[in-house]
Amino acid sequence: MGNGSHLKLWSIGGGKGGVGKSIFTLTLGITMARLGHRVILVDGDLGGANLHTMMGLRYPQVTLEDFLLRKTPRLEDVVLPTPIPGLGLICGADDFLGAANPTYSQKMRLFKHLEELPADFVFIDLGAGTSFNTLDFFNYSPGRIAVFTGYATALQNVYGFIKCALFRKISREFAKEDQVVSLLYNNAAVPGEITSMTDLLSQVRRSSPESLFQLAGIIKPYRFFLVPNMVRSEQDLRSPEIIQSVCEEFLHIKPEILGHIFYDPVVEVAINQMEPTLLQDRSNKIVKCFEHIAKKICKISNKMENNSGEIEKESKRTVILPRIKGVNL
Repeated sequence: MGNGSHLKLWSIGGGKGGVGKSIFTLTLGITMARLGHRVILVDGDLGGANLHTMMGLRYPQVTLEDFLLRKTPRLEDVVLPTPIPGLGLICGADDFLGAANPTYSQKMRLFKHLEELPADFVFIDLGAGTSFNTLDFFNYSPGRIAVFTGYATALQNVYGFIKCALFRKISREFAKEDQVVSLLYNNAAVPGEITSMTDLLSQVRRSSPESLFQLAGIIKPYRFFLVPNMVRSEQDLRSPEIIQSVCEEFLHIKPEILGHIFYDPVVEVAINQMEPTLLQDRSNKIVKCFEHIAKKICKISNKMENNSGEIEKESKRTVILPRIKGVNL
């Protein structure tokens, strides 16, 4: 990850559209700003931006397109002020044909400038789906939040998103190892052969045993957080535990529960009226939920920054690799 400046980057994904990722990002940003932090929201839904509309900005003067096309030299030059003190916004490049598929050099330049933004926290609102660009944004940020609802389809989609993100990270780390990459992306040729991380590790042990410890070392420190949104029932509240259980069994990773957001009809009103300040009325059910999550993010970020050097060293030590069920390391 480089240096500690990365620790301010948080990406909000989840795979499925309609689960409230954008409104979650917006409200989290507002909450953080109200707590006294400098915050910049980035609409990372390349090619389908709508965060500016929720903020009440109909026609932004500058967008991410201006940076990607080098019309502006720095990413901070396209940060727009918002009605919320301390909160800035980088609008997505909705009308730019190439925005949904930036080149490698564009993406690397964007990542570099994200680290340099003048903010305490940068929250990136990712688009739906599991495109490589979406997964790369999610994996690049040390703070990763998966937002979902309690519906069965949403649970399936968020697990699929998490699995794709982890496999994408592995494929990037093993970009020069054809045997490992082929196992990840050619599994369709042998249906059902790799259905879990245990299967993948077993295959790697047979085909490329020298890569086994490196692969396990990627899996162990992979960290992300879960937030069930629009919670209406006790069953919805328990939905993160389902994701935790499935991820532990099939991916050998255990996501952490960051908090939950109750369903509140004020959200629809705020979106329709393009009035984000409605989201912070103390009478709303969601306010305390977001304050809890915001304060928890602050604690996590401080801890991650203080321990970043030790975490990086620890992830490279083979002696502390996890015991993988069914695989003799």
